[in-house]
Amino acid sequence: MIYPETFESKLYFHKIREYISNGCLSPMGKERVERMTFSNKYDNVVVWLRQTHEMLHIEDEGQAMPASNFFDLRDPLKKLKVEGLFLEVHELFDLRRALGSIRDIVRFIQSKDEEQYPTLYELTKPVMVYPAVLDKIDTIINKKGEVRDNASPELLRLRREIRHKHSSISGKMQDILKRARQAGIVEADATITIRDGRAVIPVNSANKRKIQGIVQDESATGKTSYIEPAEIVEINNAIRELEYAERRELAKILSELSDFLRPYLEEMMYAFRFMGIIDFIRAKARFAKKINGIVPVVRNETEFRWEKAIHPLLYLQHQKTGKTVVPLDIELTPDNRILLISGPNAGGKSVCLQTVGLLQYMLQCGLPVPVGANSQMGFFDHIFMDIGDEQSIENDLSTYSSHLMNMKFFLRHSNNRSLLLIDEFGTGTEPMLGGAIAEAVLNQLNRLKVYGVITTHYTNLKHFASEHDGIINGAMLFDTHKIEPLFKLEMGQPGSSFAFEIARKTGLPEEILQTAKTQLGEDHINFDKHLREIIRDKRYWEKKREMVRNREKKLETTLSKYEQELEKLKQERTQIIENARKEASELLSSANKEIEKTIRGIREAQAEKEKTRSLRKNIERLKEEIKAPATDASVQRQLEKKIQKIKEKQAGKKKRKSENSTTPPTSDQTEIPVEKNRPLQPGDVVKLEGQSIPGEIMEVNKKEAIVAFGQLITTVKTIRLQRISRSEYKKAIRQNQTVGSNIAERVRTKKLSFKPDIDVRGLRADDAVSKVLEHLDEALLCGEQTIKILHGKGNGILRDQIRQHLATLPYVSQYRDEHIQYGGAGITVVELE
Repeated sequence: MIYPETFESKLYFHKIREYISNGCLSPMGKERVERMTFSNKYDNVVVWLRQTHEMLHIEDEGQAMPASNFFDLRDPLKKLKVEGLFLEVHELFDLRRALGSIRDIVRFIQSKDEEQYPTLYELTKPVMVYPAVLDKIDTIINKKGEVRDNASPELLRLRREIRHKHSSISGKMQDILKRARQAGIVEADATITIRDGRAVIPVNSANKRKIQGIVQDESATGKTSYIEPAEIVEINNAIRELEYAERRELAKILSELSDFLRPYLEEMMYAFRFMGIIDFIRAKARFAKKINGIVPVVRNETEFRWEKAIHPLLYLQHQKTGKTVVPLDIELTPDNRILLISGPNAGGKSVCLQTVGLLQYMLQCGLPVPVGANSQMGFFDHIFMDIGDEQSIENDLSTYSSHLMNMKFFLRHSNNRSLLLIDEFGTGTEPMLGGAIAEAVLNQLNRLKVYGVITTHYTNLKHFASEHDGIINGAMLFDTHKIEPLFKLEMGQPGSSFAFEIARKTGLPEEILQTAKTQLGEDHINFDKHLREIIRDKRYWEKKREMVRNREKKLETTLSKYEQELEKLKQERTQIIENARKEASELLSSANKEIEKTIRGIREAQAEKEKTRSLRKNIERLKEEIKAPATDASVQRQLEKKIQKIKEKQAGKKKRKSENSTTPPTSDQTEIPVEKNRPLQPGDVVKLEGQSIPGEIMEVNKKEAIVAFGQLITTVKTIRLQRISRSEYKKAIRQNQTVGSNIAERVRTKKLSFKPDIDVRGLRADDAVSKVLEHLDEALLCGEQTIKILHGKGNGILRDQIRQHLATLPYVSQYRDEHIQYGGAGITVVELE
């Protein structure tokens, strides 16, 4: 039970509905948003929350759920219940796309792990989208939403005949217009126009009798008449009859298709119900992301513990202005069921109250709520609220009377599974009497073991809460130095109203404040004073504690950072030493190879063996010294000096070799020269005369050779081949790859900017033909199948010249006049193979 009837409007829940409704893709989803309401059935709410939770995370893997073509076809489908009625073409087209989307959604959900998304998976099980239905519609409707020509043999015949008639009209109209021009009946620049769907010729009204036909229209001035020639009238009438026949055939086809769909009506209706549910759940999930909502732990118990709870509407409002919302921490348990909040005016008491009511209501409507991840939500059978003024002139209710009526309702209907939300408890009448009645009501509510959040300024209620079990005081914190509220709730102690401080800040004279204190009495003043001092001291020590905690945290972070950097330095030092050792070893190995070559040369020259043995011992000793770990700085410097000497010796040897060596260079140093006169053999790299692409010979047969030019293998006469070196071959390959990539890039750029239409009006015939041929080449390169050449009508010379060349091109499958409505003989439509 929810009380009062204005519950949703007082909590602004209708704005939540608006946000969710705006996120829906279909009327079916919006209807479910409007029907969304509070439920005290725990199992139902848990299922709703799980569905939304799964929808929140179903796209986390990067694959988006299909969200298009959410059409509402429920009303058109109802026509299938009546024999003889059928779906229109646009309704069938929407039905096909919607059923396709439903099928894709079912496949998307069922492709996920059933254990991870059990509730969404369960929704898809009864959904049946039969392939026969989709296939049948596809045989009738094409992808553009039009009935196919081959939907029936009769429709195909009728449409062919209509097109033939239209084509004959175009030719005859051109002949009539040409004769009229020659006779001077029409202007030289006159063209065929369309009036009321009929092709007509514009004629000066003085000459309208010179052309036999029907005047279909006149210009605004009456100087021009638009005449439909008599020859064309008969053809148009025939076309009109054919169009009537076409409509009758379409009705027959759609009726037969509707008869086929009728047995599947129930499954299709359920499929659209499923689409509405998915749309609704998706909209809830999108709204949850907007407010950072989650599905917390929910128990079928009345106690709850919220951490970092935020009013969602306040969050969205502050988000636009860059402000932050102070989160709310609140806990109600069987020992502390009723929270009595006190504190200064405009300190956030009412916002706190509304946050509790709105979030609990949202949860039991199946919506995620913006709370911390460690929060635990309770579950209630009733939520009762007394916020605002319910006075009524018609019902003779004052403000206080309306509050008393609400208290009466609460006492009669509340139990241990009720949540009460009461703002400014006991106000509206004389404070002493109102406070006494409020205290008695609070006592009775406490006996009923209800849960609730109540705001008040009455001191007697604060005393009552501190002396009775089941009720706990709470305070909205206030900065006594800045004289401003902090909008933060603290449970466990009452709050001061800070009336005198706020009055002093607003500029009320000090003598008035002193007079008020005297009238109020010393006991009350001291109570409020001590309360403020307690709040001030507690806040001071909380700040101190927070400061110490932050410093300790910062110290731990700094210490951890230094330890990581120290470890990183150790690793880098070890890596540097290891790299130096490897470099030295590699350098020594290289030097050893050079020396071995020298020794080999000495042996070959029959030098003294003892000298050779001495050289080898020196090298081995140096090698052992480098392998030894360099732990001492002096050893490290000595090693560096030795390495430098080896480098200098190696450089000197290389220099002497390059100057004095008479040994021919190896294949690694110099490329083997190409033997020009040697016969071609398999494996030789060659070039074809006049071509830049190199190739490799695979097989030679007398005067012919099989050569692989990249991916192309062909047979070429050997006299046309020229042997090249390997370096020339690699250079040519690189050049061709660069050219190929440049060509591919130019082709890609051309495809993006290519326009299939070309305008050659005003050009000479030769220039126009040349431009058209160049345009056709570009069209073939870009993969276009249809182009349009705008050459104008005139005397038809330019058109004839262009078409003579088109007739000689093998890649032109056909060409024709454009439809008369779009230019007729002034435009040639070219179809490319």
